[in-house]
Amino acid sequence: MPVPADPHPAFQDYAHPERVVSASWLSARIGVPGLRIVESDEDSLLYDIGHIPTAVRIDWQRDLNDPITRDFIDGAGFAALMRSKGISRDDTVVVYGDKSNGWAAYTLWVFQLFGHKDVRLLDGGRDAWMAEERDTSFTVPSYPPSDYPVVERNDDAGRAFVEEVLGAACSAKTMLIDVRGIDHYTGEIRQLPTQNQAEKSALRAGHIPTAINIAWENAVYPNNNFRGHAELERQYHSLDPAQPTIVYSHLGDRSAHTWFVLKYLLGFQNVRNYDGSWAEWGNMIRMPITIGGES
Repeated sequence: MPVPADPHPAFQDYAHPERVVSASWLSARIGVPGLRIVESDEDSLLYDIGHIPTAVRIDWQRDLNDPITRDFIDGAGFAALMRSKGISRDDTVVVYGDKSNGWAAYTLWVFQLFGHKDVRLLDGGRDAWMAEERDTSFTVPSYPPSDYPVVERNDDAGRAFVEEVLGAACSAKTMLIDVRGIDHYTGEIRQLPTQNQAEKSALRAGHIPTAINIAWENAVYPNNNFRGHAELERQYHSLDPAQPTIVYSHLGDRSAHTWFVLKYLLGFQNVRNYDGSWAEWGNMIRMPITIGGES
């Protein structure tokens, strides 16, 4: 049975307030039956220096990706992962992570591809929890294996592939949103300021033709909490919630964050994440790019 939603007043204007929880709500419900907490960070070692009590770790690179193909694990692999973490199909799963929940949103997005019904984000993520000096633990929980069923991944509703993005770049029917910083969008900077070698992989700089730039961090306050509904509407005022929309970043994590904002906080009807993102597009032979300002 799903755990009741967080009634926090700040969430109630969102299109789907049930998809966000506050630190105070989560702190009061640690250990509640049917609730599982997942930490998913860019730096997976952060989990080892203290995490939310009862939380399990899901490493986006090691746990969610197929070791052979450049794709996610299949239904059997996801079921095995969930069983090993003690997560059942009907559990409420709350995901959080570092850096404003970038990779946590990506992990939530993958849960959605497998149709897990009740998965939520902790507002503010790991940084907000730590800033409030809430309890942390070094104990790695060991849960009995669950009976999570094998459910095949459904990419159709939430995921875009390069052929579809190329079609969108040649048509006005689908909006393309580049959520990277403006310097990466214009091509002034090629590599992200990160120690993660996986993010230093694009041979060319610039953006996909026709894409507009709305940086993903515009959706959060300096304390990493989501902006209120009215402020988000102002940030994304140039978009039509009814128009098909594809978002991309460098590896698909930050665009998963924007996907979450558009879909669950603003109620966009048809938004998909291009997880190949610039790491794929910027390395493909003869793929069109634009350098400079907005198309």
